Amino acid sequence: MAEHNVTMEATLLALLSEKKYFSLRDILSTMNPSDIAAIFDGLAEDRLPLLFRLLPKDLAADTFVEMEPEAQELLICGFSDSELKEVIDELYVDDAVDIVEEMPANVVRRILRQADPDMRKQINEILRYPEDSAGSLMTTEYVTLRPDMVVEEAFKRIRRTGIDKETIYTCYVTVDRKLIGMTTVKDLLLCEDDQETIAELMEENVICVNTLEDKEDVAQMFSKYNFLALPVVDTERRLVGIITFDDAMDVIEEEATEDMEKMAAMLPSEKPYLRSSIFAIWKNRIPWLLLLMVSATFTGMILNHFEEALAAQIVLTAFIPMLMDTAGNSGSQTSVTVIRGLSLGEIELRDLPKILWKECRVAILCGLTLSAAVFMKILLIDKLLLGGDGITLGVMLTVCITMAVTVLCAKLVGGTLPIVAEKLGFDPAVMASPFITTIVDALSLLLYFQVATALLHL
Repeated sequence: MAEHNVTMEATLLALLSEKKYFSLRDILSTMNPSDIAAIFDGLAEDRLPLLFRLLPKDLAADTFVEMEPEAQELLICGFSDSELKEVIDELYVDDAVDIVEEMPANVVRRILRQADPDMRKQINEILRYPEDSAGSLMTTEYVTLRPDMVVEEAFKRIRRTGIDKETIYTCYVTVDRKLIGMTTVKDLLLCEDDQETIAELMEENVICVNTLEDKEDVAQMFSKYNFLALPVVDTERRLVGIITFDDAMDVIEEEATEDMEKMAAMLPSEKPYLRSSIFAIWKNRIPWLLLLMVSATFTGMILNHFEEALAAQIVLTAFIPMLMDTAGNSGSQTSVTVIRGLSLGEIELRDLPKILWKECRVAILCGLTLSAAVFMKILLIDKLLLGGDGITLGVMLTVCITMAVTVLCAKLVGGTLPIVAEKLGFDPAVMASPFITTIVDALSLLLYFQVATALLHL
């Protein structure tokens, strides 16, 4: 796809330089808005406005929605008031809200001035909801029907009002704005009697969400129920908007990216990597690096505390990296699995005993396998092949026992911390690889030296 965009971009620029505007318009008219936006985002600032103006009105609005905020701002600044109004009039309310949220204040004021009073009112209503709520994600453009309507009347209403709606497939049945049911265009089309009422056709048990519901939970409902749209109601069950599946997909992508950044010990970034400045990347990464660096001092304190034991058995030093790395990897495996289960709603606090019991059994199998492998490695490679004179049976048993116990402890820590973090109101993704690794590193050293002290009488 990237190669295709590069080739298409070169073709468009060649036609533009030759001033073949009709050919450009014909080519752009056949393309998908997302593909056009991908090409436009890479264009020079002086080329972008001209190419954008060649797009048909409907396609221009769809393309504008798909473009990056920087390119949108550039175009808005170059638009005349009439051009800006044409684009805004073609936007759905939720798309207009997304654009307003990304723009600086002076651009927002200009957008709102060009929006018609009804859209301006709807934008302001949606902007009042918290950023992470269902209300901030919804659109107020949907089709409503009355329960006393017959099928024939319903089709007339859909034809009359559906042109400006984001989706017309799902229709919601309301009385005094209160949601009482829903039906689909498919149900209406397949109904053999045009005089049958909507009340007879509709489904009464409608799954809906409150305006203040967390948008990540809402996105998961789309995956669970395979919805195309989800109604949003207020505390009195009045229908105030709907959320469509494309907006839910954006939330899923956003939350997945945020979790990956947190799991890699970075603050969430608001821009794509290639569009982020060096300073912004530094600002996102340095707080966690400083925290982890400071927390790693506990490892140094443990090593200093057992300095005499290391001096007596210097050979023990060679196995510290292996034990620490294995402990960190074991804890990370469990924490990532648990975090995924928490994000998908598969795991709750009450499941903690089941998780720990399962991880105990897994840890025993993993620990025994790793201990056997490390015993053979020390015997064949470190002692026989490399001639390690200080490697005794006691040293080998110390490393093997520590390996098994460390894996067990690391998996228990990795399974517990994400669940505890969520219960305390923190993001479980924070308790991923870097944080877990820091904890189990210190734990593995303590266990190592305790086992060594007991077996080798240090």
